Amino acid sequence: MTEQAINYDDVKQYRLDPEREQELLLTGGECTFIWANKSGHPIGVTTAYVPAKGKIWMTATRERVRIKAIARDGRSSIVITSKGTSMGGGKTVTYKGHTVIHDDPEIKHWMYQLLAQGMVAAGQEDEDNAFTSGIDPEMFVRFLDTPERIVLEFTPEMSIPFDGDKMAEGTAQAYAEFQRQDSQTDASA
Repeated sequence: MTEQAINYDDVKQYRLDPEREQELLLTGGECTFIWANKSGHPIGVTTAYVPAKGKIWMTATRERVRIKAIARDGRSSIVITSKGTSMGGGKTVTYKGHTVIHDDPEIKHWMYQLLAQGMVAAGQEDEDNAFTSGIDPEMFVRFLDTPERIVLEFTPEMSIPFDGDKMAEGTAQAYAEFQRQDSQTDASA
């Protein structure tokens, strides 16, 4: 048994495989978007996102403090969890990267359409969720499409993936080994 298998000091062996990371990115739907305020203190919000073209796309109105912060410094981070998805809990990915603000009507409309499609799909998967159930995509886009709204384009530069299922499997193996060792110790005492 390796040192990593008998404690949680080094969890690198529990990395989410690339295909599972992609599945999480495509099914998550919400992320925690993190930036630094004027004093350098990290702060974040949970928001809807759309993965497309190797980027993570979000939207907000321009008066939000995160927009002013990103205009100053695009360095940012995103955290996505599998909690509430068909993947079950315990899978996460954190991305470090840069965010760019877009005010171009073509980009905004493209992103709003993708977001609306995602919200409709989420509503069909979970009809009891009042947030997404019964969304009319055209009306949803209409609510979003205002002069004050912009689009955020996040480019991931590094990822920290984690797979709790792998950790659970490793833990079960370690527990069995601990029990075997304990029973040998008890037998020899």
